[in-house]
Amino acid sequence: MESRADEPVFHGKMYHIALGPGDVPPYVLLPGDPGRVDEIAGTWDTWELVASNREYRSARGRYRGAPVAAVSTGIGGPSTAIAVEELARIGVHTLIRVGTTGAIQEDIEPGTLIIASAAVRLDGASNDYAPPWYPAAASPEAVLALVEAAERLRAPYRVGVVASTATFHLGQSRPGYRGYTWSEAEKRIHDLRAMGVLSFEMEAATIYTLASLYRLRAACVCAAVANRPRNLFVKNAGVKEAIMVANEAARILWRLDNLRGGYRPEPPRPGLLAEAAQEE
Repeated sequence: MESRADEPVFHGKMYHIALGPGDVPPYVLLPGDPGRVDEIAGTWDTWELVASNREYRSARGRYRGAPVAAVSTGIGGPSTAIAVEELARIGVHTLIRVGTTGAIQEDIEPGTLIIASAAVRLDGASNDYAPPWYPAAASPEAVLALVEAAERLRAPYRVGVVASTATFHLGQSRPGYRGYTWSEAEKRIHDLRAMGVLSFEMEAATIYTLASLYRLRAACVCAAVANRPRNLFVKNAGVKEAIMVANEAARILWRLDNLRGGYRPEPPRPGLLAEAAQEE
């Protein structure tokens, strides 16, 4: 079995995600954890598993009439970049990261949803695509769809900038093995808090950078399972709410595209998103 080394495709399927054109709809939720794909799909009206290869597990189905999919990215920018690259190649245009995050502002309670309007590019992977001064920003209509969904579902949320790091420990100002640290790692959390950054996570900056370059639509909603200044960690706090908000936002964006005759990379005219968000 042979394929091109610069574009590996086997039997019509992308090499890593094991998906081909038509295997998933263009509205895709991106959890990091493969195990969360089944959890997300379990909230849909109907669903089926599509593929499972390496860290990439995928399902497709319907949520309140909207065609949706979930594809896991694994942890961090490198594996996330592969997922976005290969999903774009098979026709996906809307990407909503749904996962967990650690709040670095003291007043953010565990269970609060963080809707990322932009991300600080500490992920490493995005530097292979654009210089550090290129912004990692969410798509405005996708952020508004998440806010509308959170309001509708009465989920507590904050909107703002997150920091996407390349590592979980020193990259997020945690000590390494046997307490190892260094000055740059120790001061990072303090500097970011002073800048008003809301939380640490590991994938949004990669998704946002690639989505902007490729004229895709992207946003991120994460449940704050930790509060770093208060040294609190509540496993799975807010995760179910984040999933439901992501589902509802995907449905709103699907309706938006139906109203304007298909996906377009530019923001919709004023009022059209509100119309899409209305209940049938």
